[in-house]
Amino acid sequence: MNVLLIEDEDLAAERLATIIRQHDDSLTIHGPIDSVEDAVTWFGNNPQPDLLFLDIQLSDGLSFSIFNQTKVSCPVIFTTAYDQYALRAFSVNSIDYLLKPIEHTQLQQALSKWRNRLVPSPTITPDLFSRLNNDLARLTRQYKSRFLVKFGDHIQFKNVDDVAYFYADGKIVYLVSIENRRFVVDYTLEELELQLDPAKFFRVNRKIVARINTIRDIRTNVGGRLRLNFHPAPDEDVYVSRERVPEFKAWLEQ
Repeated sequence: MNVLLIEDEDLAAERLATIIRQHDDSLTIHGPIDSVEDAVTWFGNNPQPDLLFLDIQLSDGLSFSIFNQTKVSCPVIFTTAYDQYALRAFSVNSIDYLLKPIEHTQLQQALSKWRNRLVPSPTITPDLFSRLNNDLARLTRQYKSRFLVKFGDHIQFKNVDDVAYFYADGKIVYLVSIENRRFVVDYTLEELELQLDPAKFFRVNRKIVARINTIRDIRTNVGGRLRLNFHPAPDEDVYVSRERVPEFKAWLEQ
């Protein structure tokens, strides 16, 4: 069986090839190929391999763009330094991945899944491609570390770690600090959702974006909603919107 390595780091490619041979010396290894351009050319001139090991970042761009330029119908195992949370789309779509530095146990498990056909040959659809790109974008995005705030006729800045939550009162959005001080910010909640680290902040309803460290207690409520107790406590009870409860629970567990 033929295995193709697409990897732009020589040492990483050499290590991967060595481990593969140690686990199964019957596999014929092709590559490594270190660029999107060369990978597209290879697929255009060769039959599909039985298995593809694919690094995400290559010398001339993201390897995802290969799927836009040529047909890849073989099983794919991504090799990456990115964490499991960021790559949930791979597991959801039955595509395996190995985290660098690749260990023998990781590779053995991936090869076993491939050989036992627990992982079907994936079809890289535009929808999957889009989700992979979105996951990578979230991972590499630089989230805001501080905000300019208005306090009377003064302008200050607040670090994100000083934030308890953001809430909207009509068209005005406030940053509430962990000292329970309130400041006006020049952003909508929608804009804040894009600028805040989603591992730390969650929009619980149409009025509040909460920071996870602020949540002290969660209680179930009649009707399927969840009531949150914050510290510092807002002036009114805070409920997670019913339609957001499943996503909120998943956020807590990530």
